[in-house]
Amino acid sequence: MKKAVIIGGGISGLATAWLLRDKACKAGVELELTLLEKEPRAGGKILSIKEEGFLCEWGPNGFLDSKPQTLDLCGEIGVKDSLHRSNDNARRRFIYSGGELHRLPENGPSFLKSRLISWPGKLRLALEPTPFISPAPHGVDETLADFGRRRLGKEALDKLIAPMVSGIFAGDPETMSLVSCFPRIAELEREYGGLVRAMILLAKQKKKDIADGKVVSSAAGPGGVLTSFRDGIQFLTDALSASLGTVITPDSHVVAVEKSHGAPYRVRCEDGRDVEADIVIVASPAFAAAGMLDNLDPAMTSVLRQIPYASMTVVCFGYERERVSHPLDGFGYLIPKKEGRSILGTLWDSSMFENRAPEGKVLLRSMMGGACFPEYVRLSDDEVRTRVMHDLKDVMGITAEPSFVRIFRHEQAIPQYVVGHSTRLSALDERLQAHPGLILTGNSYRGIGLNDCVAAAQRASDEARGLI
Repeated sequence: MKKAVIIGGGISGLATAWLLRDKACKAGVELELTLLEKEPRAGGKILSIKEEGFLCEWGPNGFLDSKPQTLDLCGEIGVKDSLHRSNDNARRRFIYSGGELHRLPENGPSFLKSRLISWPGKLRLALEPTPFISPAPHGVDETLADFGRRRLGKEALDKLIAPMVSGIFAGDPETMSLVSCFPRIAELEREYGGLVRAMILLAKQKKKDIADGKVVSSAAGPGGVLTSFRDGIQFLTDALSASLGTVITPDSHVVAVEKSHGAPYRVRCEDGRDVEADIVIVASPAFAAAGMLDNLDPAMTSVLRQIPYASMTVVCFGYERERVSHPLDGFGYLIPKKEGRSILGTLWDSSMFENRAPEGKVLLRSMMGGACFPEYVRLSDDEVRTRVMHDLKDVMGITAEPSFVRIFRHEQAIPQYVVGHSTRLSALDERLQAHPGLILTGNSYRGIGLNDCVAAAQRASDEARGLI
């Protein structure tokens, strides 16, 4: 009987464990499976906190239903009927610029009417399809900022791309890699010579495919509806944990993965326990994986330590609805760095999902820090509260004191796919060839979202199944 150990009980580790056990069972293969989790509870950064009638997400607040990975997993573990999709408000998103909130345009006419981008900026964007804009040099790992300036212009970079990058990655577009963060955009430029030309041609193809009865996705991007559960996204990790049962061993801090005489690998825990395994799947963040693998392969850990992480402070404010005069008819807003605000943006959580705030109250969730402001994670609670209140007053006109406040800090929240990330991944793949049965998975490598984590878990479980 083969023995497999999964290190890390976040969504990546839980999904990998469930999928691997399921594949082995369906194949009639005996497998001894153990998941070692450092904390007393599994779930990692997914934690839905219910207090005073408010539901606050400590980490991610859901996933998009336009990709199959997480939806399929929900179906397989029997929780698909419990899914709770955001309402139509989530379609409306805003950017704060020049002292006001601007709704992000959704089509050509609304873009022309919008005051978010000036007319010179719109004219620069109109040049995007022209042959006068040269593509990036072949083989160059271009930053998102360089791509934005080259393809769309500086104003579009500042008001559209930079806020998007901070909203998704909490990242700095001056350092983030286009091909690693948004590979589809890089692919569209290479294949079609420009983004506008790509969208026009793909839209035509989409109409043809629909006419032919084919099921197609959006040409412009992943799209989809933000999806969670009525009790929060932790419902998913709780369901996985319950299904896995005794497979999970909590309070197990792994300190090293080593070669073993009795089996290919020995996993050593801080409390002195050793677990031997034929297959070791490390589903921990890159920095944690580096510490575990240091003795096994110093060259690999050197690469892992080159993947930086951005810090993040999440601030939940609850108000009486009557104390907030601003309409909360949207997803929320992002703030460009050039606006000089303390927060990256604010989500109107209780407007997107029911059950996020008590009757007659609202829940706003603001983000601070990220790669551009790493020092913010060390601000005191009083300073955080003061800064957020100041920004909410200026942006939304809120002058009331919040009746509910919760502040969550993440020292190493989101991996940053900075320039050179694809080269680092290639180096990791090469080093892993020397260690059959050792697998890396999680959001440090090929996608940070929940869907990405589940997709990576699928790949990891397939690879492990091939070794059984």
